[in-house]
Amino acid sequence: MISIQNINKWYGDFQVLADCSTRVSKGEVVVVCGPSGSGKSTLIKCVNALEPFQEGDIRVNGISLGDPKTNLPQLRARVGMVFQHFELFPHLSITENLTIAQIKVLGRSKADAMDKGLKLLDRVGLLAHADKHPGQLSGGQQQRVAIARALAMDPVVMLFDEPTSALDPEMVNEVLDVMVQLAHEGMTMMCVTHEMGFARKVADRVIFMDAGQIVEDCAKDAFFGEVGARSDRAQHFLSKILQH
Repeated sequence: MISIQNINKWYGDFQVLADCSTRVSKGEVVVVCGPSGSGKSTLIKCVNALEPFQEGDIRVNGISLGDPKTNLPQLRARVGMVFQHFELFPHLSITENLTIAQIKVLGRSKADAMDKGLKLLDRVGLLAHADKHPGQLSGGQQQRVAIARALAMDPVVMLFDEPTSALDPEMVNEVLDVMVQLAHEGMTMMCVTHEMGFARKVADRVIFMDAGQIVEDCAKDAFFGEVGARSDRAQHFLSKILQH
């Protein structure tokens, strides 16, 4: 579903991604982790062309992002993206946030968009808040709306860029619960996260990045269970996060 081949990216003279390659199969859940500044968020933003890359190729559902003929807005409509800071439209109601892209991008009727939006709002447990504005919701509730908004576009893959890092600790689980449910339903997911409990519960594979490179790309059980076989950098990272 996602193919990343030899991606290199620079900001000026600074190389932020170095020869990154991996694949995500249909229905697979891949967690991307690593220290701050390792290139995790940049890599995932390259997958729906929010960040340009200078070398290599990325294909989503067989479509190349590097091909000048590719209609990127059309492709992005099929790639759900959930950001760290929700990115909801503050001046629109929750219902309007859920329906505007369906109507403007997918060409759905207002009635169909509303029906889809309300079903998804119910699915994330927020139907009672349909007429509110984002500022009236908690951070965890806003992030669940953001997930519902992404799902309303019928994405073939879902990308998550540290979706819980801006939340108060007690709000984290309500967002992770929705992500776990999605994973169990077979959604193809690529998640940048520090939530190792989530990774252990639902990830098929774990990618560990450091200094712009993919250092580890292995099955979840191997990453967490065969620590001695990991690189020194990954072992150091795991020793810090697993001791608690």
